Amino acid sequence: MPLVVRRLIQLVVVFVVVTFFTVCLISLIPGKPEQVIIPFGTDAQREALRSQLGLDQPLWIQWWKWVTGFVTGDMGNLYTSTGTRPVWNEIRPAIPVSLALLIYSQIVALVIAIPLGVIAAYKAGKMTDRGINLMASAMIAVPSFAVALLLSNYLGVQLGWVPPSGYTPLFGAEADPADHFRRMVIPVTALCLAQISVYMRLLRTDMVATLQEDFILMAKSKGISDGRILWRHALRPSSLTLLTVAGLNVGALIGGSIVIEYLLNIPGLGYQLGYAVNARQYVMLESLVALIAIGYVLINFLIDFLYTVLDPRIRERAS
Repeated sequence: MPLVVRRLIQLVVVFVVVTFFTVCLISLIPGKPEQVIIPFGTDAQREALRSQLGLDQPLWIQWWKWVTGFVTGDMGNLYTSTGTRPVWNEIRPAIPVSLALLIYSQIVALVIAIPLGVIAAYKAGKMTDRGINLMASAMIAVPSFAVALLLSNYLGVQLGWVPPSGYTPLFGAEADPADHFRRMVIPVTALCLAQISVYMRLLRTDMVATLQEDFILMAKSKGISDGRILWRHALRPSSLTLLTVAGLNVGALIGGSIVIEYLLNIPGLGYQLGYAVNARQYVMLESLVALIAIGYVLINFLIDFLYTVLDPRIRERAS
């Protein structure tokens, strides 16, 4: 079966399981959502809202009613005391904000982790290797939200080097590229520190094993420089596990970004997800979970494609 077909099937399965599981979890939340959404409404208004949301029907019917609207582009409405607004209008501007934060965090983590992993593998067992591993242990031990608070207070408030919170778009009428990147310093640093530690250790372990392979010994016997061996011959086959974990860590980054976006007032999907939970905006919550699940599967599909680029043997097996 072609890779694209397998991934499409996986996307459908993940979408169904995650969204139905979300509906089931939402049903376990204590209290009645119609009372939370319109606390000062009449009994008739609450009953009408309950019927509109399908809360008076079995779970599978609630799920089916929502999912049929989602796949046709109707994500439902956000209910507030001042009226209703389409959920998509709330989610749409948050998508590029969260994407920028995740992409920046992954790029910075990989740019720093790959050289550190290569150096640690080359100096395996020596003082340099021990020092890098000690630094990695320290970085992974500190929670991302604690790093965000410390950097916001020190770099933002006390020193004034970067804004302590908020967000400025990179494109659009209110865009300011310089301020955009300045505001990304604290959240990106907070999110990527733990990722740097994980990526570096994985790459170091794989590269230590790769450097013992026969083709590396042959390259050394031909007089090829250590730098060329490390970066051209050993790094490529050692990066497959790193790619796998980078794809899987998208979920961890999304979870971390929820807290970071809330703390630093960044209007991304994580911020919207927290708002939907607190306000019990069930339709909005279901849509956000579905979008995150779809994005997660698509990112891992990209990782599978990169496998075939990095290792021709995988491409041959897939064909």
